[in-house]
Amino acid sequence: MSATDGGQEAGSFSFTQENLELARRIIAKYPPGRQQSAVMPLLDLAQRQNGNWLSRPAIEYVADMLEMPRIRAMEVASFYTMYNLKPVGKHFVQVCTTTPCWLRGSDDILHTCEKKLGIKAGETTADGQFTVVEAECLGACVNAPMVQIGDSYYEDLTPEAMEAILDALARGETPKPGPQNGRVASCPSGGPTTLTEMARRNGVKPAGQD
Repeated sequence: MSATDGGQEAGSFSFTQENLELARRIIAKYPPGRQQSAVMPLLDLAQRQNGNWLSRPAIEYVADMLEMPRIRAMEVASFYTMYNLKPVGKHFVQVCTTTPCWLRGSDDILHTCEKKLGIKAGETTADGQFTVVEAECLGACVNAPMVQIGDSYYEDLTPEAMEAILDALARGETPKPGPQNGRVASCPSGGPTTLTEMARRNGVKPAGQD
């Protein structure tokens, strides 16, 4: 029986047929005898199947598939913050609070999440829809402050934009990821100042041009 509801530590775990085939393709990318190198992508695959967290049976299943000591797989799962070792909400909101985001107002973004959802950082709403945590640098410093929700980045946030994103998720919608202030990717907030011809060809207005 597979653990798929994300609610309890299940007694056993196994990949679905689709994920089993994907796991075999991932393992095949590595040289013979080096299949243990696939532990991270397989743990990620197991986590996605298991409601975005890794139960002990899921970790042990991956270890057994890769013919590696179970403790070594547990060491990997407990070291990297990308793996959740306890159940989290459907929408896993990671608020970056490292220095660049903090200087740009990440405290306000975190407080907005806590106030809107009625929980504190590290907690999950009673309906299991949202978990909010503080995260270390997520690598989008130019577009600070930002959050990661699932696989999506939401950047250039204000408290109002953050609240709108949470409202959309609660309605079952998928907010558009990326900058929330009209910025294109990581261009300067006023528009590109270099490679302006390339910018125009891609439909981006350079800085200082109406």
